[in-house]
Amino acid sequence: MYTGRTDHLNQQNNVFFSEYNLPMKSIKVTILGKQYPLKINEGDEELMQKIADYVDRRFHDFRKALINQSESTIMVLACLSIAEELFLANEGEQPGGPVDDTTIFKDINGSLRKILDEIEQENSDI
Repeated sequence: MYTGRTDHLNQQNNVFFSEYNLPMKSIKVTILGKQYPLKINEGDEELMQKIADYVDRRFHDFRKALINQSESTIMVLACLSIAEELFLANEGEQPGGPVDDTTIFKDINGSLRKILDEIEQENSDI
C-alpha cells in the first residue's frame, strides 16, 4: 500500500523495495484530470486505483458544491472529509484501546503533508 513516504525506500538492481522488503511498482493515478506517479507495493495496484478513483470522485463532488472556491481549498476540504470518514469508521477499533483525537489528527496531518510534499516534488520535476 502507498504510505506517502519515500524515506523508507531502497533500491537494489533497479527494483525498489518497501520498508517491509516488498518489491515496489510505479503506477500513475489521475485525480481532477491530473496524473500523479506513485510507488506502491506490488500487488496493490487495484486497491490504489480504487482509492484514487474514490478521492477523485470526492474532489469532483466538492468542486461542484463549492464553485467559487480555489482548487487547493476544494482539495483540502475534501481531504478533511475523507479523513473524517476514516476516523468515524475506525473509531473505537484502535489496537490497545481508544486513541485521543489529537494523536489521530496529528497522524492524519502528517500523512497528508507527506502526500502533498511528494505531489509538489513530482510537479517540480515536470
